[in-house]
Parts: sequence; C-alpha cells; structure tokens
Amino acid sequence: MKLFKSADLIRKSKYISRDLSWLRFNYRVLDQAKDTSRSLFDRLRFMAITSSNLDEFFMIRVGSLYNYLDYGKERVDYSGLRELPFRRKLLDFAHRFVNDQSITYLNELKPQFEKNGFNILQMSELTELELKKADGYFKNTIFPLLTPMVYDSYHGFPLMMNQMLIFGVVTRTGPDSEMEKGQERLTFVQIPQNLSRFFELTRKDKVIFVPIEDIVRANLPKLFRNVEIASADLFRITRNGDFTLEESDDIDVDFIKEIQLGLKTRKKGRVVRLEVGPGASTLLMTVLKERWKVDNGNVFVINSLMDMRGVLQILKHPNFRGKAAKQPSAVPPLSLPEGAEENLFEYLKHHDVLLHHPYNNIEPVVRLLEQAAEDPHVLGIKQTIYRLADDSRVTAALLKAAENGKHVSVLFEIKARFDEERNIREGARLEKAGCFVIYGVSKYKTHTKMLMIIRKEGEKVTRYVHIGSGNYNEQTSRIYTDISLLTTNDVYGHDVSEFFNVITGHSQPDDYEYLITAPKDMRQQLIHLIREEVRNAKKGLPSGIVMKMNSLEDKELIDEFYRASKAGVPIRFIVRGICCLRPGRVGLSENIVVHSIVGEFLEHSRLFYFHQSGHPKVYAGSADIMVRSFDRRIEALFLIVNPQLKREAISILMLNLLDNQNTYTMREDGAYVRRWPATDEPVVNVHRDFYRRDEERLAAATPEGLLDLLYSQAVRNQMDSAAAVSVPSAASDHDHNDEEADDVTEAEMENPEPELATSTDMADGLESLPAANG
Repeated sequence: MKLFKSADLIRKSKYISRDLSWLRFNYRVLDQAKDTSRSLFDRLRFMAITSSNLDEFFMIRVGSLYNYLDYGKERVDYSGLRELPFRRKLLDFAHRFVNDQSITYLNELKPQFEKNGFNILQMSELTELELKKADGYFKNTIFPLLTPMVYDSYHGFPLMMNQMLIFGVVTRTGPDSEMEKGQERLTFVQIPQNLSRFFELTRKDKVIFVPIEDIVRANLPKLFRNVEIASADLFRITRNGDFTLEESDDIDVDFIKEIQLGLKTRKKGRVVRLEVGPGASTLLMTVLKERWKVDNGNVFVINSLMDMRGVLQILKHPNFRGKAAKQPSAVPPLSLPEGAEENLFEYLKHHDVLLHHPYNNIEPVVRLLEQAAEDPHVLGIKQTIYRLADDSRVTAALLKAAENGKHVSVLFEIKARFDEERNIREGARLEKAGCFVIYGVSKYKTHTKMLMIIRKEGEKVTRYVHIGSGNYNEQTSRIYTDISLLTTNDVYGHDVSEFFNVITGHSQPDDYEYLITAPKDMRQQLIHLIREEVRNAKKGLPSGIVMKMNSLEDKELIDEFYRASKAGVPIRFIVRGICCLRPGRVGLSENIVVHSIVGEFLEHSRLFYFHQSGHPKVYAGSADIMVRSFDRRIEALFLIVNPQLKREAISILMLNLLDNQNTYTMREDGAYVRRWPATDEPVVNVHRDFYRRDEERLAAATPEGLLDLLYSQAVRNQMDSAAAVSVPSAASDHDHNDEEADDVTEAEMENPEPELATSTDMADGLESLPAANG
C-alpha cells in the first residue's frame, strides 16, 4: 500500500489551503490579545473576536466540508488532500488554536483582571451576601425561563439550539421511586440566549462578574428534586450554517421564501463542533456523539471560559467605558476642504472626492443622501445595499425620499450572510413606503456598493455617484478600513447607470470605460492587466503590481501571478485574511511578497495597482481575488482617473507597505512572521498615521516612488523572514504531529479515519508550540 504524508502533500502543493490559511489569520487576531502594549480591555475585545470568528468558521467552512462528507461528494483541497485526511488536518489545527486561546486567557489575561477593577468569579468564591443576591437572580429571573427536557425511552431527543449554553444532567432515582434503584436518566437544560452572560455584583471598588452557567449549576437541585444529580456538564454545539440556495433563472422564484427556509435549516443543521467542559459524563458524551454522528475530532474540551464572546459584556459595563484605546477623531478627506460638506452638490459638480475610512468620516456620503431626500431638484435615487447599521440613517433617508415623491430603487441583498433577516425586514419597510425594491439578482449575490443620485439642474440632469469597497453602515465604517469615490464625472455616471440597468433589468452592457465588473469579465480583465506587466518586464520596461484585499484564493489569478513573478515582475500583496498563493518559492514565486495587516481596524479595502511602465492604473472596489467574487457575485472595481486621487491611492498603498507595527509577512510554508522596525527605521503604524493629513507623504506618492519601494523591500523581507518568530503553521516544522500520525494511506483517502484526539489529549504537547506573537 502506498504511503503518503499529509504534511508532505501540503508542502508539495503550489497552493495554500484556504481553510488552514483562515486559521492562521485567526492566530494573528489572537496575537492582538497577547499584545501587552494594549490595554487589558482591548485584549479582551480581540479575544472575543477570535471566538466569534471561530464560530463562523465552523458554521460555514467546516459546515461546507461536511456537506461533502455527509453526501459522499468528492473534494480535493488546495493543499492536495482529500476530504477525510483534510478533515483530520483541519480539526487537528483547530484543536491547537483552541488550546492556545485557552492558555492565553488563563495565563495572560485572567491574572490581570483584579488590578483592572473587576474579576470573573465562581459561586464558591462569593461572600454570603453575594450568594444571596445571585440566588435571588436565579429565583426571580433565570428559574422561570429554564425548561428541563428529559431524554429516555418515553421522550424523544430535544432540539438543541445552535451556540447556546446547555447543561447535560445525569440523575439517578432515589430508593422511594417506582423506577429501579440506581437507574440513570439524561436531561438537558438550555440557558436562554436573551439572558446576560454574567450576573454583575459590586464588591467595594470592584465589579464581580459571575458566569450565568455557574449560577445555574449551583441551583440545579431546585430543578431536580428528590433525585440524585450524578453529573452536570456544560456544553455548546455549532451547527452547519452553510446552506446553498437552489440556483434558478426562473423569474418567478421567490428568493425571500428561499432565504427564510435556509434560515430555518440553520437551527437544525448537522452538528460540526461540540464544546464541552473537562471530565464530562461518559453517558452524556456517548449519547451526544452517537446522536450527532461526531467523534473526538469534533469534540473541543474547554478548560477556560466557554464562548468568550461573552467578555464583551465587561467592556460595555459603565465602569469600563473609555478604558479601551480611544479612536482619534476623523480628519477631513484630502480632497474635501473644510466647509465643503455644507453644499456637497455644488462642490461635487467640479471636484471628485476620495474617502478613506475610518480616517475620513462616512458623514459626507450619508449627508449627501439626506440632502438628496429633501432636495426638490433630486428626481431619483438608486442604491445597492448589502449591510446596514442599526437605526440606519441610510434607510431613514431613503424612506424620506420616497415620502417626498422621488423615485427610489434599492437592490437589497438578502443573502448577506447573517444579515438576511434584517435586510428582509428593512426591504419590506422601504417597499411599504413606495420604494422600488429588488431582492437579489437571480443566482448571484450582489456585493457591489453603489449609489447614484439623479438631480435636475436647469436644463441638465447630473448624476452624483458614490462607489466603494465598504457597506453603507455608519457603525462599521468607524472600524473597517474602506475606500470610496464621490464624483459627477459623466463617464462614471454612464457606467453606473448601465450597471444598474444590468442588475435590475435584462440589459447586456457595452464595455464599461471606468468599471470592471463581475460576473461579466472581471477575472479576464485582471488577467489582461497582469499580462501587460509581464510584457513590459520582458521588454526591460519598469513593471510592478501592488494589490490590497481581504482574501486571495482564485487559482487562475494565482497562476497568472506566478507567471508574472517568473518574468521578473515585482509583486506585493497586502492580504488581511485568506491567502492561497505561496510566496517566495524558488522557481515559482521568488518575486512575490505577501503581507497581512491585522490590528486596531479591520482591513476591508481593495486597492489594485498596475505600474503600466510609469502610467499606472489603480482600481478600487468591492471584489477580492476569489472564485466567488468572479463567478457567483455581482461586483465592481472602479478605475481612479483623477490625478490627485490616484496619488492619494498610491500613498495609501505605500504606507501599508511601510507599516511595521501591524504587519505580518507570509513565509513560503504558509506561516506568518511579525514585522518589527529595524534600529534605523522609523515607526510606521497605518492605524494611526492615516489620521495625519500628511502633504509630504502625498508628495512622495509617485509611481516611481512606489516602484523603488517594491525593489528596496525585497532585501528587508528576507531579513524579516530569517529573524522573526512565526505564528504556528499547519504544515510547518512546529506542527504537533508525530511521524506516524501524519501518514495518509490510499485507503484513508476513501474510508473514515480513526477518531481524532480531543483538545485535552493534545494540551501537553501544545505547550511546546512557539508563542504566536513573535
């Protein structure tokens, strides 16, 4: 029988696994929770983000893998592994992450609680008075909401809700019972999600947070009278949330009903993860594993706080508001003088504006929409909406515009993951007010962000266009970095008008002048731009590519980048999350460097630079370099043609490449190394420096300056890779794998593998892993 090693297959592949790359990204987020230069409250926020990220990862990415496993479909990962060996590798790495997460919480964060004015305590650590208050909270608030659900030969297995804290309670009957003495029963007690994660108490000058599960555990005898409680184990499940709509071109398909049906399936989707406290009952674990068809690989033993999203409650407590790092006040855009916002219609007639959030406020966009709603000269508004804020001013402005008799058409993407119900609700409100609402476009997800205001000005009609990389969400615009354009340029106006006709009607557009769109031809257009750089390099002309994005995953584009690297084109990527391209491999990608910026803000902007022999083309927009962006989404990139705005965009890329406070550099094996400034190098922090209106930086932002930076960084990146300590890689020398455990036989490619180790089984070996913060 032929013997493979999964690590060897992964190393041999010229692509990095999407899912393993994502887990490395979450390690970079966990790195922020380890960062002692941050306040404890900021570190707790990042810890909560890692937990939320991991929940979504299991619901969607692991859920997607189980769609293949459960229905016998073949799948070969980018790493070269088939479904079952890849499942083992993926869950093995996930176990390591969860252990590192717990170790960080227990060893690095929890010891800091007391001196920061709070603590998380168990019932056994409370004073007598505090116990009375906690018991009173149980009696008056918790107890009426609890519903024990027994599971035995007379009672069916109850529905367990996704990501809810649940107790599995094993009881034994007493001697006076009619049942045989000593018989065990299993009962489930689900803790309602609308209760606070912690019960709050004040002890002198400190706040005490008592986990709700600890209060319930202490009071379980009040639910189980006259029986012996043999064990009470806390657990939490994650269900498959990756449901796929039936794709149909039938114009009568009711997309809203399909989405609502999909939302219901999330509540009953197969279990892909079972989190449980240490030392859980054998009876409980046997029942759960058999019922949900999971094994030890899906079982995560949590030795610290289960569901760390709950620590956000601490950050919201009145005593600790303002303890986190304060975000600087937004600065006016370089292209928008102070005072010009008061009459944006007039200013935009003659000037384009580039916005860079959160350093620039989203206020100009929202205010323009609000002015349009009231302006008697505005005839109509067209907009795509993907995600909205709570109590959205955008929705309010559209409702006001409709009330004022303007034509309002909105394309609401109700397939925006986890915002489906909100978008259905908001769309219904707009429809009721008289807006023309379209709920998605056939089989595609509308991800592009566009707004067009049509205004009559004398004998002329002017189109005011906004197009960008971010959502029309006032809340997330304060923490997501995004780029957008405000313009009345007729070419943009024509292109955006055509684009709206395509996505709301049945139009086949001519070629756009300033837009590149998907699913029309974005992949091919980008390939064309890459090949132009290759031609220039082969002619001895200056060439270069710099691209900033969320994810890089499309194989066709990756192969084009490899060909460009071989031709001598210097390429720099700034990829926040998933990167399936393997940089720095000899003979394949020696001229490619990949950075990832993870820090105070979520890097969400997409900005693509092609040098074009010193006459660069710079695009921004909604699309990542992903299969879904090119083939299954409606996306748009816009060309930045205004010379001043193009220079601003180049300045953004240059500062991103110079950052040495939030940047990680990707190694050839897929691991990441933290970048630190050299002794003679100034400190550059993009999440602070963009708050300065730096004219000197802007003056240096030339095509030649960017190209010089690409070449000068090559030597520095090699030094960084050699000197820095890496974040753990799923296929690096740091792997906790013995040689035999890593073998993959041909039979394993077709048949289920043995049960995997749980997180507890692996804890000892994990202590030898290198620190993730470098």
